[in-house]
Amino acid sequence: MPQGRRKTPFSGKAKKEQLKTKREKHGRKKVPFLQKPGGDSEDESGPSVQRINHQPGKSGRSKPNKYALQFFRETNEEIKEKKELARQSLKVIDEKELEIDGDLFFENKLDFPKRPHWNFDLSKEQLDIQENKYFTDYLKTIEAGFDTKDLSYFELNLETWRQLWRVLEMSDIVLFIVDIRFPAVMFPPSLYQYVTEELKKDFILVLNKIDLAPAPLVAAWKHYFQQKYPLLKLCMFTSLPGYNLIGQRTDKGGLQVRRRKGRIRMAAEGNQQLYEVCNSLVGDKVDLTSWHNKIKAKMEEDYQEEEKVEVGKMLHVQNNTEFFQYERFKGGVLTIGCIGQPNVGKSSLMNAIMGKKVVSVSKTPGHTKHFQTIFLTNNVRLCDCPGLVFPSKVPKPLQVLMGSFPIAQLREPYSTVKYLAERLDLVKMLRIDHPYNDEVWSAMDICDGWAKKRGYITAKAARLDSYRGANSVLRMALDGKICFCLRPPHYARRKDFWQTHQDLEMVRWIQALTVEEEGDDHLNRSVGDGNSDMSSDNDDHNRHATDDEDTSGSSSSAPEVAGALSSNKYATLELDD
Repeated sequence: MPQGRRKTPFSGKAKKEQLKTKREKHGRKKVPFLQKPGGDSEDESGPSVQRINHQPGKSGRSKPNKYALQFFRETNEEIKEKKELARQSLKVIDEKELEIDGDLFFENKLDFPKRPHWNFDLSKEQLDIQENKYFTDYLKTIEAGFDTKDLSYFELNLETWRQLWRVLEMSDIVLFIVDIRFPAVMFPPSLYQYVTEELKKDFILVLNKIDLAPAPLVAAWKHYFQQKYPLLKLCMFTSLPGYNLIGQRTDKGGLQVRRRKGRIRMAAEGNQQLYEVCNSLVGDKVDLTSWHNKIKAKMEEDYQEEEKVEVGKMLHVQNNTEFFQYERFKGGVLTIGCIGQPNVGKSSLMNAIMGKKVVSVSKTPGHTKHFQTIFLTNNVRLCDCPGLVFPSKVPKPLQVLMGSFPIAQLREPYSTVKYLAERLDLVKMLRIDHPYNDEVWSAMDICDGWAKKRGYITAKAARLDSYRGANSVLRMALDGKICFCLRPPHYARRKDFWQTHQDLEMVRWIQALTVEEEGDDHLNRSVGDGNSDMSSDNDDHNRHATDDEDTSGSSSSAPEVAGALSSNKYATLELDD
């Protein structure tokens, strides 16, 4: 046999040059967005701003990154400056600083891209050119009207915005989902005005993951939105009520891990409230009896292992440019469009409504690439839209904590740890010792202290792996193990009022928690097994509502009926019979 050719050594630098040549050959050069004056887009050390992900390939080629999330790219100088700030001592932030009004981050001029007018006479190519031109002009308008340093990181992928446009056009009711920990910074008023005033459609706001916040705070946020947006309908939801969790107690430091049990089952309490809101909006135009019967049957089964109600079939919608024009309740079918920013739990909410896994979920932002429709019943369908980061002035650390910016894309996570540590006592929660035996703490010290406790060591130099420690802390905050909640304006001043509010019983019913199980109403609350040695960050059983597993069991709380707390958890269903 002929002797094989000897392999020539190939350096990493040569590999980078090879990949660069390949990208240029295929026309996939990096394209700057909102380039600052005097910046060179190809020089990373310059003041330019680049997209993290490259552009799709030439026309006619496959586009694997067609729906990839795209954000600004920070310069090396900005990264270095933030690292220096992370080494400075922490400054405790006053509790009132956690009270947030959404108007601070969403200005009237900071609008989101809306689909330009179109008709069926346009060809696919003409429509594509028209939308691309519109989106380019939109970005130029943003550049001219705002300083890029003041803007948050928002979605720069036109394909993802196209998914939103189609969902808005097909939906009879728009369901906007927010995380109860950060509702004001996730809700864009421009979308509310567009849906209610221009599209003339009903708008429902879902306060999701209410199991991660105390009941008084949930009630306060509910009334904040009711007063600020009169046309808004609200409902509360959690795909992980109390009976779906194994163990529900807090450890000494306050850092808590929750474990869930079994497979995905229907969250009947939140589903019931969503049904009641939709039924009040639809009236007799669509018969929602099958949806009502499905919830009732599920609750009457007392969450047994097997379901007896058929849930319908799932239909994935193809990504065709031309589709039907909007017709309200077409064919007697109610279409509910689920919209929200990444990691608010849209897909998990749909799974909890269906009572089984029908949509893939993940903690990684941008997991849902294109919209898809799922039939809840024969005449009710849900439309899941990819997570969208709307233009705003939300600071980057807050975007990372609420899941809008991918933690894996962070080049410098220490400033986000600093933001969190100045508002929570992370030293006590993590139960760490100072890695350098000092009395003054910085964000970098916390990362090193956690890395020392967990045994995160760099491979070559055997030093404490600060980056991995920071990454671990941020992922625990995203999962709810470290629960950081913002508060509505004047919450601290009216705290006693919210702790005795009449809506608390309904909130606890949806949470499936009694007053005793809820424990102290402190804001930085989460639930866990109290184990002093934290389990692995990648443990699937420790995830929140963005996991592939969900459970069910028996509820321990009931809704308020006729002015009194009823012991029958099915009382709300009986009222509809």
